[in-house]
Amino acid sequence: MKDIAFKSERVVGTILPSVKVYNTRQVDELIVLDITASNSNREPDYQTVEEFSCECFMPLTVGGGIKNIEHVRNLLKSGADKVALNSAALENPKMISEIANIFGNQVLVISIDVKKHGGDYFCYSHSGTKRSEKKVEELALEAAKLGAGEILITSIERDGTMQGYDLELIEKVSKLVSIPVIAHGGCKNYEDMYLALKSGANAISAASIFHFTEQTPLEAKKYLKNKGIPTRN
Repeated sequence: MKDIAFKSERVVGTILPSVKVYNTRQVDELIVLDITASNSNREPDYQTVEEFSCECFMPLTVGGGIKNIEHVRNLLKSGADKVALNSAALENPKMISEIANIFGNQVLVISIDVKKHGGDYFCYSHSGTKRSEKKVEELALEAAKLGAGEILITSIERDGTMQGYDLELIEKVSKLVSIPVIAHGGCKNYEDMYLALKSGANAISAASIFHFTEQTPLEAKKYLKNKGIPTRN
């Protein structure tokens, strides 16, 4: 399933066929997030991760339902290369440093979901249902200080809508931290990717345009390369 603004969903099929398709389309990395796991009080589905990770020939990040170090350990054993924390990063920030100290900061992505209220971006957890009083600047700086390797920043209102990335949000976070920032939420075309990168993102994440349009990762790379943006071969 692919969510739209963390509310409605569109069916895209089971994950394994998608993984096999992305293997052939020169995708650099794959991020798989079970955004309903925390709401359902479920821990990660290690068996499913093991099944599709065996067919995934690119770096794989898995998130959703991670609450403790054992969850991280089991995901890495199941084939994940990195883990993404969202709700746990807000509720228990010390987990960030614990994971970084035990497994290395290269395995840890902090997934920050935000909505804008009165000119400020506030962080949300539990699939966008719980608003924190923590602003995006606070969590981004905290995550970087505690040892996160990357930040995945998502505009909840734009996610899955193909209305373009929130460039203001991307620029705000990218200027604050020295660790890589991945822009996510709202991409409709290759120009959106270019604008996100020019706004400070180190990488871009996109899903809907590849599931619901004829656009492809390979053509995206060609477009960005022609714009002077270095891409992986």
